[in-house]
Amino acid sequence: MDEFERRWVNLASARLGASAIDCSDDFFAPMHRMLKDEPPVFIEGKYDDHGKWMDGWESRRKREFGHDWCVVKLANPGIVKGFEINTEHFTGNYPPAASIGGCYCESDDLGDMQWRELLSMTALQGDSRHFSSVNDSAVYTHVRLNIFPDGGVARFRVYAKPSIDWSQYGQGQLVDIAASLNGGVAMACNDEHFGSIRNLLMPGRGVNMGDGWETRRRREPGNDWVLISLARAGVIRQVVVDTAHFKGNYPESCSIQGASFPNVAEDTLEDSSGNWPELLPRTQLGADAEHRFSEEVVDRGPVTHVRLNIFPDGGVSRLRLLADVSGS
Repeated sequence: MDEFERRWVNLASARLGASAIDCSDDFFAPMHRMLKDEPPVFIEGKYDDHGKWMDGWESRRKREFGHDWCVVKLANPGIVKGFEINTEHFTGNYPPAASIGGCYCESDDLGDMQWRELLSMTALQGDSRHFSSVNDSAVYTHVRLNIFPDGGVARFRVYAKPSIDWSQYGQGQLVDIAASLNGGVAMACNDEHFGSIRNLLMPGRGVNMGDGWETRRRREPGNDWVLISLARAGVIRQVVVDTAHFKGNYPESCSIQGASFPNVAEDTLEDSSGNWPELLPRTQLGADAEHRFSEEVVDRGPVTHVRLNIFPDGGVSRLRLLADVSGS
């Protein structure tokens, strides 16, 4: 997991609701593929009506002046922290350079969009992942990826802090402060052999067993765990642990620990997390079920980070942490 994924939410994720709304050209591969969450793949010998099938966005070879572009509507408005432009599997057909603009616009009308440069023209290489940081405090709703002059991009990520109006939640009104759409980030774990920890905080229920966090079979003492940076501080009142689709491989039980670290470097928290106070004592889980806990949850005041422990191993589809944020 790279540093951007450990700290921020990819607001260009199709699963979170981002969409590619327009582009100059996507003759060889449609623009929406660029926003897929799973890593890009290459399928030898696969062709469609336009040529070689590629897992990303690919324009035709440009024969006139200009360059190609694609406009992406973010899943939520947010403060952009960085980008990833991924050209994996594009070797003789990648763009040599790219730039990125951003705008805040309440409509999807391209005529209303006034672009501000977030990334100046940057050289790209084929079959590579390119990361760039952004130092800008403005909130953006759309970004425009420009490629020069044409070519293919496998994946495009926009890492950002979602802009949420927390004042809309009154006292006693609960909100999921672990949700990716609100800014929750699964930042570290001891194992994710079969399924990514980022799946835990996605919207909705898991669609299959691959749409969750699953560890390998543990053959040594101990238990598996994941650390989560919450969208903001809150007093957790209800916990939802969903083992949807996990039937012969769900954890026997789980517990949750939490603490408040508003001004501590997050990369220092892993070693101490096993000593944090319990929010949810070790509690038995069942197969393929949504488990809701409220009376069992211990009030530890506002917390900013949690550790989900599963015993001894297995798979969890979703984790929801419903909290009161009114006094935080």
